[in-house]
Amino acid sequence: MSKRDYYDVLTVSRNASKEEIKNAYRKLALQYHPDRNKSPGSEEKFKEISEAYAVLSDDEKRKRYDIYGHVGAEEVFRGSEANFDEVFRDMGFSGVKDIFEQIFGGRGAGGFSGMSGNDPFGFGFSFGRGGGRRKGQDIIYDIELSLEDVLKGRKDKLDLPKLEKCNNCGGTGAAPGTKPKKCSVCNGQGQTRHIYNQNRFSTFVSLEPCQTCQGQGEIIDKPCNICNGSGRVRRSKKIDIEIPAGVEDGMTLQLRGEGEPSENGFPGDLLIRIHVRQHPLFERLEDGHLLYNLNLKFTDLALGTEVRVPTLDGHEKLKIPQGTQPNTILKIKGKGLPRYGGYGKGDLLTRIDIKVPTKLNDRQKTLIKQLEIEFQSREEGV
Repeated sequence: MSKRDYYDVLTVSRNASKEEIKNAYRKLALQYHPDRNKSPGSEEKFKEISEAYAVLSDDEKRKRYDIYGHVGAEEVFRGSEANFDEVFRDMGFSGVKDIFEQIFGGRGAGGFSGMSGNDPFGFGFSFGRGGGRRKGQDIIYDIELSLEDVLKGRKDKLDLPKLEKCNNCGGTGAAPGTKPKKCSVCNGQGQTRHIYNQNRFSTFVSLEPCQTCQGQGEIIDKPCNICNGSGRVRRSKKIDIEIPAGVEDGMTLQLRGEGEPSENGFPGDLLIRIHVRQHPLFERLEDGHLLYNLNLKFTDLALGTEVRVPTLDGHEKLKIPQGTQPNTILKIKGKGLPRYGGYGKGDLLTRIDIKVPTKLNDRQKTLIKQLEIEFQSREEGV
């Protein structure tokens, strides 16, 4: 299949301005960015829209593309780094080098302009074992915390099954005493190149994974009997993690390099997804504040009193002023949760409610009625 038209990829018209192209790419990159979208096909989509943006955001490349088509954009990422950096900074992501080294397998500072046999168009990535560096798979681990854990932070030791290099074959996938041989079909590149639709205006080039070596660039005649030719085996590995205080429900913490290894590049990351259990007493609010509902008797509110209020690490005294009304919120400063990534702690907000008795004897009913008469008389000025 031929490459899609770059304008169609970014869903913009052929006369779109540079700002319209940038905004379209920002929207699509945010949707398919590998740190946000783990669904199948999202990485390929991210590559496609990044390639389109690298061409259409550059006046000279765009001009060549408009005249000659895809053949005029063979070095699509050369000189485009500043444009990508600006977009990713606007979205709050790290620089383009880190992103593209993980996704496209960049080669350091020159990773976006260098050309090689495995990378004929200078994209900075290849399919073969001997080509560009690829990031390994991330490992996702879900952990449940209490509010007490959020208050103090928590240390854990995880026992994770991880793929590691096979000691029997040294990671080659070939049986001891043998080694993989270069694929004769793709000449070790891991990909095949097809040129078609040649005419006086354009030539389309398609790169596809080599079907003979399955994109590896190598063929193993005699696979290792321990790893079955994969070069990796699954072993249990203990990892010490530290959950910082103040983390929030739904947050994901990233431990770089603690994911699955890559055959010839960066290991993946360990992604720890935080789930905070509901607390029986406290409701978590924004900015580290906690809310506690306190039911008091009518006499406590009318006459005032002093009570002991529970917190996440003990009890605190709280003075109830005379005449306090229901739904009044009284603050105990600094008895909330730490602010993640910020300074200080939130407060414990105590919402006052009145506890109405459900059973009264005759004498109590009589006293309440007498009190009601006195209040009524005072209001009427009698």
